[in-house]
Formats: sequence, C-alpha cells, structure tokens
Amino acid sequence: MIRALCIVFGCLAVGQGVVYLTHLRFPASIIGMGMLFVLLQLGWVKAEWLQKITGVLMQNLSLFLVPPCVAVMDYLDVIRHDFWPITLATVISTFLVLYVSAKTHELIRRRL
Repeated sequence: MIRALCIVFGCLAVGQGVVYLTHLRFPASIIGMGMLFVLLQLGWVKAEWLQKITGVLMQNLSLFLVPPCVAVMDYLDVIRHDFWPITLATVISTFLVLYVSAKTHELIRRRL
C-alpha cells in the first residue's frame, strides 16, 4: 500500500512541478493522472501495485466529493447570475461527449 501511495503522490508531485515550472493553467492532478496512465501503458507501473489503494479510494469516493459540493455553495450568486449559460454548456458538452464516445467506440469496433 505504501508503494501505491508513493506512486500516486509521486505522479501528483510531478504534475505540480510541471504546472509550477511551465506556468500552465491546467490542473496538476490531471497532468499527474496522465503521467500515471502513461506509466501504466509503458508497463513501468503494474496495475496490481495500485489495486489496494484504488479499492480504498473508490469505497470512500463520496468523502472526496463533499468539499467541492460545499464549495459550490459559496458561489450560488455567480451560478444564479449565469445559470442558463452554465446549463446550456453542460447539456451541450454532455451530448458532445456521448457522441464522440459513441463514434470512437464505433471506429475501434470496426478496426477490430
């Protein structure tokens, strides 16, 4: 479990370093997750090494969602002011993601 935590937090730290050094306006956690994905694909990190920690994180996922949901309550005036643009962007992006995912799945199935 310590190895898994070191891998996950190491990827997060590298993502933080990349954002700090390059001044990217991009979440460091996403960069770290992308790096972890690459490490898994290259076989440098084995999925079995991460099994225990991913199980624990998934079982307690709701605990990670409470702080962002509470933080949104601080911005209700902004949400109220921009409700329709936010709603429209959410609906359009949801359908775009569904469409692109379906087309990607269709393309991959055709090639296989």
